[in-house]
Amino acid sequence: MSRREHRAWRHRQENAILRQVRKDIKRKRKNKRVRPRDWSVYDWEEIECLDYTTHERVMPLGEQERRRRAWSTGIRRMAQSEAEALSPPEEAEGPQGTVIEVSEGLCQVAVAGSELLCSVRGTLTAQDTGFTNVVAVGDEVIVSTDRRGQGVIERVLPRHSALARPDVAGRHLRQVIVANADQLLIVSSWLDPLPWPELIDRYLIAAEMSQLVPAICLNKVDLANDRARCCSALQPYVDLGYSVVYTSAVTGEGVAQLCELLRGRTTVLAGMSGVGKSSLLGAVQPGLSLNVGTVSARRHEGRHTTSQVRLLRLDIGGFVADTPGIREFGLDGLRKRDLVWHYPEMVATASGCQFSDCTHTFEDGCAVRSAVGRGDIAEPRYRSYCRIYESLRS
Repeated sequence: MSRREHRAWRHRQENAILRQVRKDIKRKRKNKRVRPRDWSVYDWEEIECLDYTTHERVMPLGEQERRRRAWSTGIRRMAQSEAEALSPPEEAEGPQGTVIEVSEGLCQVAVAGSELLCSVRGTLTAQDTGFTNVVAVGDEVIVSTDRRGQGVIERVLPRHSALARPDVAGRHLRQVIVANADQLLIVSSWLDPLPWPELIDRYLIAAEMSQLVPAICLNKVDLANDRARCCSALQPYVDLGYSVVYTSAVTGEGVAQLCELLRGRTTVLAGMSGVGKSSLLGAVQPGLSLNVGTVSARRHEGRHTTSQVRLLRLDIGGFVADTPGIREFGLDGLRKRDLVWHYPEMVATASGCQFSDCTHTFEDGCAVRSAVGRGDIAEPRYRSYCRIYESLRS
C-alpha cells in the first residue's frame, strides 16, 4: 500500500469512529426539561434562601479594569481630536508666492518679483478634495528653500474660485485648470473656425459653477463681409446681460475695449484652437513672445500652439491665463434636471409647461419649445441646450 493510499484509508477509519461516537452520545442524551414560562410556579421564598456565591466572576480577571482604561483612553483621544480640529492650523513659515506654471511635478512660482522653480512637499495631497492636482496655476502658496536653493511648496492657501473640468482618468474627479481667477473670457472667431454656440454655452455654465464672471470675445471680425451678421449672432448673449466685445488682432479693432476688460483682473482665456487667443494677447501687450499657429485649410480648425496653462502678468495691471485650445468642455456634476437653470431665458418660460417634470426637449405642451417657435428664445441657444442635455448624466 502506498503512502497516499494509507492516508486515505486512515482518514476513512477516523471518520467512521467519529460517526459512531456521535450516534452513541445522541442515544444516551436525556431530554431537557422544558423551562416553565409562568413565573408563578416558582417558590420564591425557597429561591431566596439559596446560598449563592456573591463574589463569583462573570468576566475574566482584570477584564473590567482593562475596559475601563480603554474607555478612558478613547475619551481622551476624542477630546484631543476635537481640540485639534477647532484650533487654527499651524502656519508654515516662508514667503508667499503665486504659481504661474505647473509641469511634471514642478511649479514655477512668482515670489517677490522673481521666479522660483519649486517642487511640492510630499505631505501635500489632493485626497478627499475632489481634485486630481494639489497645486494649480493661480494658486497662492507658501514656499521655502532647501540647502541647494531649490524651492519647495509647503502649503496651498484657500482658493476663492477654481475653473475645473472632469479628469480623463476618473469622471468622479476634477482637474483644476486655473485657480483664483476673477473672470472667464470666452474667445470665439467669426471664421476659421466658425463660432460654436454649444461650446460657448458650456463655458458660460462652467463659469457660473466656478464663481467666475463670464465675458465673450468674437475675434477675426475683419473676415466678416456683413458686420450685421456678427452682431446678430451674439445678440442673444447681449440681451442676457453678458459682456461682448468684437475684436480683430489684425486691424486692432476692439483691442482697446479688450484692454479695459482685462485691466486689474485675473482672467482666463478659453476657446477652441485657432480662434486667436495668443494673437489677441500679443495685440494687448506686444513682446509677450507667444506662439501663434495657423488654421488648417482642409478642416478649418486651429492647431495647438499653447501646450499648457501659464499665468502672464500684464503691464496694464492684472494677470491673464492662456489655456490650451480644447474642442470639448465637460460639465461633470451637473444634473439634467438642473441644466435649465443655467438658461435664464428658458427659466422665465418653463413655468408655462404642461408637465412639471418637462425636459423641454420633446414633450407636447412645452412652453419653451413654443417660445423657440415664436422666436422668443434663440434657436442656436435651444439647440445647444438639447445637445448638452443629452450628454449629461441623469
